[in-house]
Amino acid sequence: MVLIGAPLSTARTRSRLLLEVDAPLLLRYRLENREHLAPWEPLRNESFFTLEHCQRTIVGGRQAAQQDQAFPYAIFMTDGGPMIGSFTFANLVRGPFQACHLGYGIAAAWQGQGLMHEALENGLGWAFGELGLHRVMANYLPRNERSGKLLQRLGFEQEGYAKRYLQIAGHWEDHVLTARYRMDD
Repeated sequence: MVLIGAPLSTARTRSRLLLEVDAPLLLRYRLENREHLAPWEPLRNESFFTLEHCQRTIVGGRQAAQQDQAFPYAIFMTDGGPMIGSFTFANLVRGPFQACHLGYGIAAAWQGQGLMHEALENGLGWAFGELGLHRVMANYLPRNERSGKLLQRLGFEQEGYAKRYLQIAGHWEDHVLTARYRMDD
């Protein structure tokens, strides 16, 4: 299969799939945001915070994109600099479903500036357009009010509530289930 996952740009952000040479950028992002992201992610062992793991993550992400299974985007500012966040369209299902899950995170230093909203709005346009998806699902912890407000601003609608849905930071956590779907088909 041909790799798809075009670079995406907004007024302030540039999002793209990482290359193997970007492993130091990913490692820096992980190390600098380790504590900030820990309450919202699965437990990470020490190997997650190594250059080798970052290299494997990038290779795996590119393979997933080539196989139309997932598209892990890294977010940068348009003027360059470090990686400031990421979003992934994961668990793609084709056929009559044409859907995926969306996951995302932003560096502590860059939150509260509307950058994730900007990057995701652009990414969702690509997912519903070029990628041809009908539905994108995103779930969040009830206590993560920022995430809930972001998804609402992006047009996601609450569809349910799942008890003990995912293991986050070592505990089975409830999640609010949301989705956004393409209206023109």
